[in-house]
Amino acid sequence: MNLKDINKKITKGDFSSLLNFGNNNKNVHPNEVAKMLSAVPTETALEAFSSLPITTQTKVFPYLDKLLQKKIVKTITKTRATYILNELSSDDRIAYYSSLKGVERSTYLDLLDEKNKDAVHDILGYPDNSVARLINTEFATINPKITIAEAIEHLRKNHRDTETANVIYVVDNDGKLIDDIPVRRFVLNDPQKKITEILDGSYITLKMTDTKEDAVAKFKEYDRIVLPVTNEDNILLGVLTVDDVLDAAEQRDTKEIQNFGGVEGLDYPYVKTTFFSLIKKRATWLIVLFVGEMLTATAMGYFDAEISKAVVLALFVPLIISSGGNSGSQAATLIIRAMALKELTIKDWWFVMRREILSGLTLGLILGTIGFIRIAIWQNLHLYNYGEYWFLLALTIFFSLIGIVMWGTLSGSMIPIILKKFKLDPATSSAPLVATLVDVTGLVIYFTIAAIILKGTIL
Repeated sequence: MNLKDINKKITKGDFSSLLNFGNNNKNVHPNEVAKMLSAVPTETALEAFSSLPITTQTKVFPYLDKLLQKKIVKTITKTRATYILNELSSDDRIAYYSSLKGVERSTYLDLLDEKNKDAVHDILGYPDNSVARLINTEFATINPKITIAEAIEHLRKNHRDTETANVIYVVDNDGKLIDDIPVRRFVLNDPQKKITEILDGSYITLKMTDTKEDAVAKFKEYDRIVLPVTNEDNILLGVLTVDDVLDAAEQRDTKEIQNFGGVEGLDYPYVKTTFFSLIKKRATWLIVLFVGEMLTATAMGYFDAEISKAVVLALFVPLIISSGGNSGSQAATLIIRAMALKELTIKDWWFVMRREILSGLTLGLILGTIGFIRIAIWQNLHLYNYGEYWFLLALTIFFSLIGIVMWGTLSGSMIPIILKKFKLDPATSSAPLVATLVDVTGLVIYFTIAAIILKGTIL
């Protein structure tokens, strides 16, 4: 029976085909089963998971989303939950316990044996964004004084067939890392050679306290599939695989995109987030931005006299504030991404400021010219009558757009750097936040320039 047929049966509530699933479907990757369970209602997924052989459950569990994992552990028996959690690879176990909070974490820690419990306690003591939260403590090590043949025999007897065994680590008697050896080097060399003869002394490490961003950068820079993680004394404590780094990068990018859109980072995928949780995540930023936009009405009220004398000025308010907000959002997007990729640091603020002032001036001149030409064409073709002082009105729009776009690019580029300086997430300087700031200040710039240029005419 293929996966499609099994999926149809599960959807109908028939789980009989899953009873021997692990034995008869060895060619099916656990992730395919996880996707199948994620596609059906939660209650159905829980029943289907319970119908799987326990060895298959252990393989499928890491690929499920965190919300379904939590519900499974709560639903299945304590004996089965204990088995699954203890059989997980160390990095998958850490990922699960990292998603738990408070009493819930303490409760399920009691399901682990002493060795695993101590390891989880140690890892959870590191910051959430540290490499330590991703490491796998199951790795293969050998002594440099033996032959390749002896090393292969040692590995066969003492290590499991896992993804971390693609690279073998050479350590001394104190556990200090000497070198790393890809498995292909064992295959392509004479079995009677000493390990010391195939060492190249070139290895890259991560520290337990390095950030996930540091890990992403090193994997990208050195094209590795796995990297050793050591402490300050170069003692090997674990390894980090590229798939775990990709998962971390995806979570980070997802959170930053959500923050940039003016939404608090979701704890679970959108389709798994409850309605009220979604409202809570969105409402906070909307309220903050709404209160900020109320200042726009305050600014317009301050210039009420000017608007009452020249109602035509109000026609261009949407044009003015949208141009400033758009330019600010552009600048913020470019700077935040450049900082995430480590192309820019806080020390580059002066370079960024100069560049964005010039960019804002150039962009402002372009938009200002278009605005000026638009008013001139509409006036001369009699599409709209802006009055006898239309030329001065066009100049007002021209200089206002220059000033507002310059201010927008400057604000959008500097806010992420300022937030980074105060150790805050630059992504929180979202496009809506920058746009709101520029909306308010843009109106002040617009009406101030209008008051100067149009003084003694229509004002």
